[in-house]
Amino acid sequence: MSESSSIANVSETRGSTSRPGIAAGFSDSIWAYAILRVSFGANIMLHGVSRLLMGHAAFLAYLTHYFEKTTVIPAAMLPAFATVLPWVETTLGLLLMIGLATRFALIAGALVITCLVIGTNLAQDWLVSGLQLIYAFLYYYLLTHREENRYSVDVLLGK
Repeated sequence: MSESSSIANVSETRGSTSRPGIAAGFSDSIWAYAILRVSFGANIMLHGVSRLLMGHAAFLAYLTHYFEKTTVIPAAMLPAFATVLPWVETTLGLLLMIGLATRFALIAGALVITCLVIGTNLAQDWLVSGLQLIYAFLYYYLLTHREENRYSVDVLLGK
């Protein structure tokens, strides 16, 4: 077999959906979507869990210090935000990990990260804001490629 035909053969099999073994019947993009969805969900969930384990008072103190130079965000909003955000992150992350209500979790998560980007920009924390845009892109990608969401509770439930 010549080198050029060997390269062509490799190129043809990369996108193949009929490989033997555990991946039979599923393309690389379906596996990649599942892995990305689960790992992203774990990341989001553990953001919330770590804040819950930190305790409400400690998380509120962190937020108060973070936004102390920002006059646009009323300090009275921070206690409610410190109460709600960890539970929202934990719940949305868990939903993404198992693939339940995936569309809802992705849209809700995208709205949450939008709020976080706004707050982070008001605090003029440009480095964190840039990182949050990566999260926003991941929400976009997962939402617009849901046809590849084959390994999920949603699929088991016929949704």
